[in-house]
Amino acid sequence: MYKKKRFPLVLVTLILFFQSFIGITARADDDFSVNAGAGYAIDADSGKVFFNQDGDTPKGIASITKTVTAYLVLNAIKQKKITWDQEVPISEYAESLSTVPDLSNVTLVSGQKYTVKDIFEAMIVQSANACAVALAELVAGSEHTFVDQMREQLKKWDITDATIINSSGLSNVYLGDHRYPNTQENDENMMSAKDVAIIAQHLIKDFPEILETSKIQEKTFAPNTTHPSEMKNWNVMLFEGDNYKEGVDGLKTGTTDLAGACFVGTIEKDGRRVITVILNALNEANDTNARFTETSKLMDYCLDNWHQQEVTTAGQIPTDKKSLAVIEGKQDRVALAMEKPVTLWVRSDMDPTNLTIKSTVDNSLLDDKKITAPVHKDEKVGTVSVQLAQDTLGYVRKNEGATTNLITKAAVEKANVFEILWQKITNAFA
Repeated sequence: MYKKKRFPLVLVTLILFFQSFIGITARADDDFSVNAGAGYAIDADSGKVFFNQDGDTPKGIASITKTVTAYLVLNAIKQKKITWDQEVPISEYAESLSTVPDLSNVTLVSGQKYTVKDIFEAMIVQSANACAVALAELVAGSEHTFVDQMREQLKKWDITDATIINSSGLSNVYLGDHRYPNTQENDENMMSAKDVAIIAQHLIKDFPEILETSKIQEKTFAPNTTHPSEMKNWNVMLFEGDNYKEGVDGLKTGTTDLAGACFVGTIEKDGRRVITVILNALNEANDTNARFTETSKLMDYCLDNWHQQEVTTAGQIPTDKKSLAVIEGKQDRVALAMEKPVTLWVRSDMDPTNLTIKSTVDNSLLDDKKITAPVHKDEKVGTVSVQLAQDTLGYVRKNEGATTNLITKAAVEKANVFEILWQKITNAFA
């Protein structure tokens, strides 16, 4: 009697357990979300978008602004306009800003010796706002001119919906008379999570040395001056503890009342690098490390669910453009093929055989949509772009994507005079 009563209960419990388990494993990967105002993630190398949650809407970015400042400083060093060992003059503005209570800073004193390297490290590691101003003034002569240069750089990257009004990411409330012309007291820098990812991608690709700075955990700023400061990186994912994550080596935090807690992070694992963006971590009130908690989840999602897979083969005939008409050839058509295999990032719930293939022929090679003989084997006549039919995320920039050359599969010799004449006669009566 006792056993008969328990058996149905055990059976029901097992059934419910397995149903729950099946439900979890079968969950579509596109159900994933982050507890933030916006989230975005890309492959640093190819620009493939792995995740986009309201990533196209401009939002406050706070000190993530300093990634743009860092790019311009590193570019100035590359162009030999400044050097790492060069002394940075400290203006009255930078000096006074460095001592404003509650702002992230190191103390700067006019007349003390600070190198570009000192100030740059403090800007990235300690998120020192006055250091961003000092570097802006060194590179451009004034912060306002530097802001103009920041805006021009963003245009070069096709970022057109951002609002940049200072080099640090501070609210105008703290800048007083140093506000950028025609801006309001409460204005701040605004940018979409997508744009932040684009900037991070350029920064890491063009100046990979930035990661040597962004992964510094602790360091003494200006130890030989009257006001040395102990710096500790705001990125807690670098430190042993609950938020530590192996492979994380950057990139930049940001916090203001408007922006909330933000973080653009990057991780390298198994030969691949992922860039993640979290803007306004919504659980910050209950968890001071919420932005890193969400970043860790997003990094795991990208690394666990996306993998590279070869989806076409060399010599494969594209389904949308199998051949090309030939003028004055011994054959009237030439078969086309893909030159090399195409490898795509495939999410675990997507079908790698369900492809969208688009072939584009170079019109400069054609005469009335035909190619003129002789045609050589393996001659490039255009390009083929390939993407997964189920993948609507695409790439972070327009010029990125998986392509291969469209080539001729065989040679076509030029017809002799009599053959050409006969072709013309038959075409006339066709």
